[in-house]
Amino acid sequence: MPPVTGYLCRYCRQHSEPGEAAVGCPLCGAPFDVRPAVSESGWMRQPMIPSTTRLSCGTIRCQINGRYVPVAEFELAAGDWIYFSPHVLLWTDPAATLAVPRSSRGRSSGLIEAHGPGHIGVAENRAGEVIALPLRRGQLVCVRPGRFLCATGTVRYRWESSVVCYSTMMAEREYPMGGYLLNVRVAGRQGLVLLHASGDAYIRDLADDQNVLVSPSSLLYWEDTVSLSLHLEFAYVPGRHVRRAIWRSSRIWLRVCGPGRVAIDSAREQHDGARTPDYESFASWQRWDAPSTTTTRAE
Repeated sequence: MPPVTGYLCRYCRQHSEPGEAAVGCPLCGAPFDVRPAVSESGWMRQPMIPSTTRLSCGTIRCQINGRYVPVAEFELAAGDWIYFSPHVLLWTDPAATLAVPRSSRGRSSGLIEAHGPGHIGVAENRAGEVIALPLRRGQLVCVRPGRFLCATGTVRYRWESSVVCYSTMMAEREYPMGGYLLNVRVAGRQGLVLLHASGDAYIRDLADDQNVLVSPSSLLYWEDTVSLSLHLEFAYVPGRHVRRAIWRSSRIWLRVCGPGRVAIDSAREQHDGARTPDYESFASWQRWDAPSTTTTRAE
């Protein structure tokens, strides 16, 4: 039997052939010498990409520099290109060509393309970590728009309306996940997507019909096999004017149901109690009527 060659990364779940001088996965940057940290509930810590770690995606080379506000520096060959939001552009070589793509209707996509040959650096303007998400051909992943940093040109993206939003007395339809979600898929052999996590990142592989409640603002990305819905809990509030107090004490959750992988980070936005949704906007809700009894509803 021939010997098994290559390396299977437990974080990106892809095979690669690291060089002799490599200290981590060449696709996602996870160090080799990091012992996996998995909690009893099943969440696995995504290790931080060490500074000066080099990633590869075809002929594109990327180096992650820095610790508190990491910078992704790309070396683009002729014919290679990446795209990103305008506010993350940090520096660029004069040789690199920047372009604003247009749709078939002549509208701007809101993103900038950088074509090689040349070097370019992108970074978010806040502390956190860079999460490398290498994708295989045909693999579909959903990303929160606020966490997207950049992607290689082989990754195709599409905006879709969010199914996890609700209406309030102010007719708001974009809280807590935003009005649109970003779907990315690789058109070529492989692709690379970089995300920005504001805190520590955690990943979890959910089994079929297994679900977990997470804070909506903590979501990073999830596979297309994962389904999302909203869940609302009302706290028990004794005394007069109970109904009014219940609306002010609601807690909004995101129900994530498997099978598939989901990733979150530990830094999240605080829920604004003034945004009080109605019952009909949620897939499920739970009211804590008393310390020993609960009422649950699921559509």
